[in-house]
Amino acid sequence: MSAPIDQPLRGIRILDLTRLLPGPMATLQLADMGADVIKIEEPGAGDPARSMGPFPGELSQFFQVVNRGKQLLRLDLKNADQREQLLNMVESADVLVESFRPGVMARLGLGWDVLRARNPTLVMCAISGYGQTGPMALMAGHDINYLASAGMLEQNAGSDGKPALGNLQVADLLGGSQTAVQGILAALLAVKMGGPGRFVDVSMTHAVFANNVMPLVAVKNFGVTAPPGRDLLTGGVACYNVYRTKDHRYIAVGALELKFWELFCATVGRADWAKRHWALGQTVGGDDALALIDAVAAYFAALELSVAMARFDGVDCCVSAVLRMDEAMRSAVLEHTGADEIRSPVRFGC
Repeated sequence: MSAPIDQPLRGIRILDLTRLLPGPMATLQLADMGADVIKIEEPGAGDPARSMGPFPGELSQFFQVVNRGKQLLRLDLKNADQREQLLNMVESADVLVESFRPGVMARLGLGWDVLRARNPTLVMCAISGYGQTGPMALMAGHDINYLASAGMLEQNAGSDGKPALGNLQVADLLGGSQTAVQGILAALLAVKMGGPGRFVDVSMTHAVFANNVMPLVAVKNFGVTAPPGRDLLTGGVACYNVYRTKDHRYIAVGALELKFWELFCATVGRADWAKRHWALGQTVGGDDALALIDAVAAYFAALELSVAMARFDGVDCCVSAVLRMDEAMRSAVLEHTGADEIRSPVRFGC
């Protein structure tokens, strides 16, 4: 594919009233696709992300990472003149994104009815924890709360059943950012095809629930959710699991399909393991599966990470070293040479 010549959202103007992570990450993705994003903050402290770093008085890396490439503007939306300045900007904008609690924009005199009157083709996206309506719409929350409410956090656990807090904010980024981008692009397409402006209501809890497919499948199959750490993709089989090495590192084995598992077993010299696989009738999370997990764990526990990975060099059976972030940044697959080389996950060419 040739190098990018023109980004598909070039010429699209976005007003970003969001703060912290979900909204700024959504508009960052749109900016990476060519949109002109104007980030609007209140006077004074502005976006709380500015100060969410270890060095007092310095602009945080968090803020810089999720707001790179955006224009920055300060407006006091409680001030009539500055609110009118925003409304004037709305007239030539394509999208406005906000992440206040439901009702805040209306109280500021900037509700959907007002914005739509100023620009009938505007796309307005509101990102919230629980949606614009419903019994919890006005409740405060963060990523951990939305994951808990959507049934995801209970499943993100080891065999002891205690939920673990992964450092990828699934509700914020999948439920908020990615869902907002999806809705905004769909609404923009409808407008470009001659339709009216649209209001896009993004509930992070509902979005996580909608993507929580495997636990839903378990309920539909068996009537109950699988125990944490005992489903097909959460640690209930040896062919899809994480193992500790002698030097206290970890290896991820994703040999989910039988052909990959057979190759894995041949590579480690244990052909007798090959028939102990879920596709051949092994019960997921059952006694034999748990015994086999212990056996594979013992194999890797005797090897240092580098030695174990050397045995799989060139072997195509879905085995990976569990990298730290600094190692991932230097890895060939991500083409990173440092923190400043972060690229858009989507590239376009003609």
